[in-house]
Amino acid sequence: MKKKICLTTLEFPPDVGGVGESAHRIAQMLLDFGYEVHVAVFRGVFRKEKAKAIAGEYKRSNLTTTEQNGIVVHRLKPAIRSSVAGDGDYLADIYLQLKNLHQKYKFDLFHAFFINETGFISTLLAKENNLPVINSVRGADLHKHIFNPQQHGQITWILENSSWTTFVSRDLMNRARVLVPNIEAKSSAFWNSVNPINFEGLPTPKLADRLQGIVIGSVGRFRDKKGLEYLFDACCELKSEIDLTLLLVGDFVEKEMEYWQAEIDNSNLGDRLVVTGTISRSEALTYLPYIDIFAIPSLSDGCPNALLEAMLAGKAIVGTQVDAIGEIIEPEKDGLLVNPSSSQELAAAMRKLSSNSQMRQSFGAAAQKKAYEQLAPSVEKQNWHRVYQEVLGTSAESILGSATLV
Repeated sequence: MKKKICLTTLEFPPDVGGVGESAHRIAQMLLDFGYEVHVAVFRGVFRKEKAKAIAGEYKRSNLTTTEQNGIVVHRLKPAIRSSVAGDGDYLADIYLQLKNLHQKYKFDLFHAFFINETGFISTLLAKENNLPVINSVRGADLHKHIFNPQQHGQITWILENSSWTTFVSRDLMNRARVLVPNIEAKSSAFWNSVNPINFEGLPTPKLADRLQGIVIGSVGRFRDKKGLEYLFDACCELKSEIDLTLLLVGDFVEKEMEYWQAEIDNSNLGDRLVVTGTISRSEALTYLPYIDIFAIPSLSDGCPNALLEAMLAGKAIVGTQVDAIGEIIEPEKDGLLVNPSSSQELAAAMRKLSSNSQMRQSFGAAAQKKAYEQLAPSVEKQNWHRVYQEVLGTSAESILGSATLV
């Protein structure tokens, strides 16, 4: 009989976001291994529910179940009963729905992505039922939320009680081991992977006619950790020397919109700045061939999918020495690395690349080669195979059945 896995995540396609893309990719891998894969999608932050309650939009809890290419997807939404309900009310409702799912399907293992929103409920339920639980740290959970006194204790409890914890960078793993030293024997770090992408024949993006000169591009959901202030400063310094366009593929998170609008106004980049706004991943990919220098000036960032996709597209990378960005990019071979929060270093690196097309091509080719070889799904698949084999204590043959590892 197939073992039943329940992944818990705060987003899953068609939701837009890196965590959702990773959860979907890993769910497909587990399906290939021969598991029965369920995904429970829920949020641990309830801004929308609280806003609806204040507006008088009350509703019962809701759980919808669909199948997506062999994966059973459950979307959990808490009841909205009161304008003074707190996070505990909503979380208790989500916990009950997840518990009911377990009673129905009898899961053999829980696996939570992004521990500060999904990890506690998943780990608590698993421990109560004497089941193994894997927690996957993606980035902000240990870079940002660990500094919240209300979340610190919960995060360390999750780390202590996980059967295994995975990290997308060694930096994240080292921090967790400082916080909870005894996880060293039950943790591992490995990068995300990226599926091959055929960039030939992609449609022309809508804003292509606004891209002039050297196109410096970045992709993502832009927020505090992305370090765009320093990219604005660097481009402002360079605009008198270089005919450039700063292309931001994506949009700013709503809660920081006023801050970023002020930064844009102060940057004085004018029509040299192009922001696409929120678009689908498929549309975002159409812009990558138009980028000359891919800039990722993050202050912290786990292992961003946008970086891996830019490498697949053969782009010259300028990144910061943080998390997997600093681990993946080899300076002067497949990109340039700068210190975070340094506008001057960003400007110098982009100046160097903008004046040397041969260097851009060389770095881009090397980055593409690394993406195909070291960041291939087959590499990540083998890493997940080892983790699941360790946690479930089963042989490869009993896990895979007739499935075959690439």
